[in-house]
Amino acid sequence: MKRVSLNRALVLEQPERVADGAGGFGTIWQSLGTLWADVQEGSGREARGPAGAVSRLALRITVRGAAFDSPKRPRAGQRFREGPRVFSVDAVAEAGMFLVCHAHEEVAQ
Repeated sequence: MKRVSLNRALVLEQPERVADGAGGFGTIWQSLGTLWADVQEGSGREARGPAGAVSRLALRITVRGAAFDSPKRPRAGQRFREGPRVFSVDAVAEAGMFLVCHAHEEVAQ
């Protein structure tokens, strides 16, 4: 594995279902804390989103390892936030003392 530089502060968020008051449910994102990360951008492509075309960028986000039961351990279905940018976590793999999160960012065109 190449040298890892944990130089970006990302907020790890988890989805929570909440009642919308009309018999249905909505989703809110709860912050689990800030993790220092190394973010490597991959290839991009155009994809179909619910409201039309979106630009989709693959990312490889490396963070320090954490125990399986730790709230600071990213999981698929969670997301990272950096200001207005949102990175959805697709999969997480262990790489020595680090965790590699395969994620993507989508931006409406």
